[in-house]
Amino acid sequence: MSKCNANNNNANNDNIMIINEKMNSKYENMKIIYNRSKIGWYWAPLFVAFWFLLFYLVVVPSFHRMPPLKTLQDELQQPGQFIGERAEGTLLRLSKIGPKVVGSAANEQVAVQFLLSEISEIIDGARTDLYDIEKDVQIASGNYLLWSMVNVYQSIQNVVVKLSPKNATSEAALLINSHFDSVPGSSGAGDSGMMCVIMLEVLRVITKYETPLTYTLIFLFNGAEENPLQGSHAFITQHPWAHNVRAVVNLDSAGSGGREILFQSGPDHPWLMKYYGNHITHPFASTIGEELFQNGFIPSETDYRIFRDYGKIPGLDMAHTSNGFVYHTKYDRFNLIPRRTYQLTGENLLGLIKALANAPELEDPAKYAEGHMIFFDVLGWFFVCYPDYVGVIINICICVLVLITIVAYIWSMASNTGMFRRRIFAKFGILAALQLCGVCLSMGLAICIALFLDAVGLSMAWFSQTWMIFGLYFCPMFFGLGILPAIYFSRTKEHGLPLAYGIQLLMHSHCLILTVITIIMISFNIRSAFSLLICIGFYTLSVLLNMATCAHKTNFMWLIPHCLCQILPFMFYTYCCYAFYVVFVPMQGRESGSNPEILIGGFTALFCLLLSPFLIPLFCLFRKSKTIISLFGICTILFIILAATPVAFPYVDKTAVQRFFAVHTTRTFHNADAASSVNHTDAGYYVMPMDRHPNSLDDILFDGSNFTKADRSACETEIMCGFPIYSSRWLKAIDNSYWVPGPEPNKDYLPTLRIINKESTSSTNVMFTLEVSGPDHASIFIDPINNAKLVDWTFTKEPLEKSLSPPHYVYWSYALDPTPLRFNLEFERESTNWSGATFKIAIMGHRIHDDMFIEEDFREFLARFPAWAHVNSWIGSYNSWQL
Repeated sequence: MSKCNANNNNANNDNIMIINEKMNSKYENMKIIYNRSKIGWYWAPLFVAFWFLLFYLVVVPSFHRMPPLKTLQDELQQPGQFIGERAEGTLLRLSKIGPKVVGSAANEQVAVQFLLSEISEIIDGARTDLYDIEKDVQIASGNYLLWSMVNVYQSIQNVVVKLSPKNATSEAALLINSHFDSVPGSSGAGDSGMMCVIMLEVLRVITKYETPLTYTLIFLFNGAEENPLQGSHAFITQHPWAHNVRAVVNLDSAGSGGREILFQSGPDHPWLMKYYGNHITHPFASTIGEELFQNGFIPSETDYRIFRDYGKIPGLDMAHTSNGFVYHTKYDRFNLIPRRTYQLTGENLLGLIKALANAPELEDPAKYAEGHMIFFDVLGWFFVCYPDYVGVIINICICVLVLITIVAYIWSMASNTGMFRRRIFAKFGILAALQLCGVCLSMGLAICIALFLDAVGLSMAWFSQTWMIFGLYFCPMFFGLGILPAIYFSRTKEHGLPLAYGIQLLMHSHCLILTVITIIMISFNIRSAFSLLICIGFYTLSVLLNMATCAHKTNFMWLIPHCLCQILPFMFYTYCCYAFYVVFVPMQGRESGSNPEILIGGFTALFCLLLSPFLIPLFCLFRKSKTIISLFGICTILFIILAATPVAFPYVDKTAVQRFFAVHTTRTFHNADAASSVNHTDAGYYVMPMDRHPNSLDDILFDGSNFTKADRSACETEIMCGFPIYSSRWLKAIDNSYWVPGPEPNKDYLPTLRIINKESTSSTNVMFTLEVSGPDHASIFIDPINNAKLVDWTFTKEPLEKSLSPPHYVYWSYALDPTPLRFNLEFERESTNWSGATFKIAIMGHRIHDDMFIEEDFREFLARFPAWAHVNSWIGSYNSWQL
């Protein structure tokens, strides 16, 4: 019996050994097949070409897609539609007026009369049996705090039209706003004459045809937006129609046509986004843009801020951003605007206004103030919009699904390979650490390149040659994300997991990293977290499809669901990336404070972490994968070298210019004595570069000429270094500006200061009454000295209540009425000793629209600037006193 059992046991042991040998042989064969079966390296260029073609043949055309321009002939066939040709003709006539600066005859007389004439013509053709139409020219004065300056305006003008349905039962109104004034030297065709003529055409279409309206429409043609934002403040705080406004659609521009982007909404009024999504024909909007704008990444501001802060009304803020290189330059011309822009924006605006004018929410918007919205368009094809609390639910559900899918995949992998699960989890941990190192390496390379290029003076090589971004930032990201996995898999090809499984685990680990980041963003209420969900959601879908079809068990079949599920995310992220460059690259030409390489390189790196980590590891499936991925590193080096050559020179004549301000200035510094005797007087040219290259013209302006840069010794004693500051935006760039001694400018209309009265209001307080007169734009700085403190004045008390650091800045401008500015200043000291001066005051006058007074020597100085430099120039002055 025992002998039989022994024989049976031996036989069983032999059978087990045979089975084990067969199984080992089977898995060895599987491992060899997986490890050694690779795609030929020559297929890699085709793989790359596919994604490039997808970008250039689908994404770029989708971004620039616009409807054909409709003509007057089309109106005869289909009445009631927006006619872009008529709007185009109106803009041609408006832009021919030239620069429309507040205070100039072009703005205060010609432009205002032009708008009134157009409005009268519209009223003549309107259905006055259906609508009541009123027009008004508002003339207003006021002051308020904007940024760090008190913005004082006097006799500025707005043209306003109110359109009400007959027998209206509600006083609620929708406000549509844009501005017709422009910056010095620019005709303002794009910013924002185009929006004005589109508003006129929308008004014409609504009033000419039987358009159902429940609520009143108010069209505000703002005459002082560039001053800045004075016209909107005047309307919303002083106009009698303003108290009926319940919502606003603000229209502006930071470029020259193209698709208008919605970059702000609400706040806290999600119903507005629902109407936008349902009635905009050609959507272009993103929560990402809204959060970037609201967090200060965009160096600009719009009237929307005034309506929101001073009117407490919700709204939508939209602007053109294409070709932002011409923004606020003489190149902002009528002929540079794409013709189809009129039709695209007009159709969008007409549909939106019609819908909002009949929206029941407009009666009492406060009832519907219930949180934020998450919104974005997908390549301009369709619009996605949902409340932020729904977004949180979706985010959490997808994050949970990702975790479950990864665990299920690893569990399934253990069954398919016969490996212990703890061993596969260990491999997953190793690959996750490897991927995290790759992410850190790629981000580190991008940031180091950004810092290096700025340190050696090679920043903005991409400013006029946007393709440089690919080599400078995309390639190092691809190299950093791919080289470590390529090395790892090449060293582990004879043991461990099959190659295909290893690559899939690597991508699982990146999906896990993005999931963790998503959870962090959710915890900080960052609505842009949706952008990560698209990435991890579609990747998780491809994993589930592979598991359902068992394609992940094969060498290459799993690539089909994987690549198909990456097409839409790839198009979405490259679309967002392209839109980011269209908006932000031109903006770096007017931002001198920060390193532009950090912005462009940093955001490129972030986009790469979304669009490439599920594609770059696939290069490991090709033979010579390390060589292929190393080509990205070589490409990076070549582009860095290229950045040092003339090929990557940032500026191009008329296309991508370097911006400068130049003010021909006379300066007078007074002593602190009863007679206010003159301490120093001189004249010259104040030059302010607006980007990261303040010294780009040193060899051109000062080599072989009689012009020299003066020292900055006045900075020790004079407010603002004795420089004629024009606006608060100049304060950031003052360290990069310089003074060039020269002859005196024309001195007509220099600012004057009169002391009307000085009296003690108590033993520790004294009040000055001052009067300032001069040109229609002036900057006034007040700096208390000798332990004095400004405790009260005529203007808004907000700067004093907020304890803003001196010098206190007052920006004063007037349009129609040149009456001198009279104001009180009350100072306080801790002691009763009032010996010595109490404060310094500096007044900078600016004649920004009187070119005929520019002297010939100033013209010769400006002529030395190269063609690729755009100079906004005028006559100014600087006078300082100690009182």
